[in-house]
Amino acid sequence: MANQNGKMYGLTILSPILSDPKIKISHDTALRMYLQNLDRHERSPFTKVPGTHICRLVVMDDVVFVGSPAKEEHLKSKYLIFNSNLYGGVDQYLEEMARKIPGVVDDIWSHCVGYPGVTDPRAFAAYMKKCQVETTFFFADVNDKTVELTLKALWTKVEFTAFIEQNQGRSTAELQREFAAFWERVRTSPPPEAGARLLIEGQATGA
Repeated sequence: MANQNGKMYGLTILSPILSDPKIKISHDTALRMYLQNLDRHERSPFTKVPGTHICRLVVMDDVVFVGSPAKEEHLKSKYLIFNSNLYGGVDQYLEEMARKIPGVVDDIWSHCVGYPGVTDPRAFAAYMKKCQVETTFFFADVNDKTVELTLKALWTKVEFTAFIEQNQGRSTAELQREFAAFWERVRTSPPPEAGARLLIEGQATGA
């Protein structure tokens, strides 16, 4: 499948945005304002949706196509683009969005044509899949691993870099002792929170 790479799934959804000339703030403007203030990193609401590796929300005004012979074509409406690299099945993922972050989903997709609400997660998933477009060239952001395993691997990399910096010049015996302690700490530590800023900024947490 073009959308899939192993257990990683590249989800791309284009939802047409409502147009109502009678309202003071247009739906696309209201969406932009909401998305601009949406929390990111570890406070992002999408960290609560199991399987989310990365996701992005963008308001698209238009895409101009100039064909041959010369003919300029425009989109019939503005669109909300939702893109997510997720681990696992797409149906379960979309249903979990409706269950885990119903308020956020409502605030976003209530500006879109045909939105059924989140009372019925299956109906919401079906609606989203109707708006789905095929990800024709999907390059997975991670190597077919769960979010937890990926977070643990990234955190281990950051911690190991810090370990190297902190143990320059030690004797072989000291280095072996310190590495044993380091590895035990890494092995027994839980993965960091999804979206953790320390992974983005490359900050170590160990002593």
